[in-house]
Amino acid sequence: MNRVLGAARMHLTHPLLSVGIPCGIVLSSFAINLAIWGVGGVGDKTNGDATTGGLASLYITVAIVFIQAVTQMFPFALGLSLSRRDFYLATALTAVVQSLGYALALTVLAAIEDATDGWGMRLSFWAPGPLDVDNPALQVAVFGLPMLACAFLGMAIGVVVKRWGAIGLYALGLSALLLSGAVAFIATWQQRWQEIGSWLADLSVTSLTIAFPALAALALAALAFLGIRRAVP
Repeated sequence: MNRVLGAARMHLTHPLLSVGIPCGIVLSSFAINLAIWGVGGVGDKTNGDATTGGLASLYITVAIVFIQAVTQMFPFALGLSLSRRDFYLATALTAVVQSLGYALALTVLAAIEDATDGWGMRLSFWAPGPLDVDNPALQVAVFGLPMLACAFLGMAIGVVVKRWGAIGLYALGLSALLLSGAVAFIATWQQRWQEIGSWLADLSVTSLTIAFPALAALALAALAFLGIRRAVP
């Protein structure tokens, strides 16, 4: 356990990169949206119904950070005689702790946003649309589990890079493109888009932000563990 905790601290050696960059990016997105809402009066024109997808920048950046955590830290960790298992557990622990920390911070920001009627501009940035729930514990889960899934997605992609190099990364991207294209083709061919839209609209917030991300996180964590056992430093 001490080796795992020691390895986890490696990910915080440069907090300006591992935590500062995601926070800086999402705060920059928030500032831009705040300026747009203030200058354009978007909230007044839409009666507060307009939302923004700027929060997604945080989740995307966290995934990228964990890609780099694997590709850059993995060789260094093995050079310190850490086992692949210890490195994986340390990185997974870091993902869990950071996801919880981000979720708590977002919950506080969402509460302030609600209390100030969207910063006085009817801006829904930190908890747009159905992501804004009344229960604080549920709100943490709504923010945290998708964040954890993104972190494990980054880990899995990083393992692919270390295991198969650039060819593996291109193959993964091409496979994702072909799969999404095939789904779009079949849905268009069978004229199922309206049914798919209705199905998604009927899903609860719990399913979309808790159940599905939790299953995705577990699957990605398992794939990352299996892949890292044969990854090349």
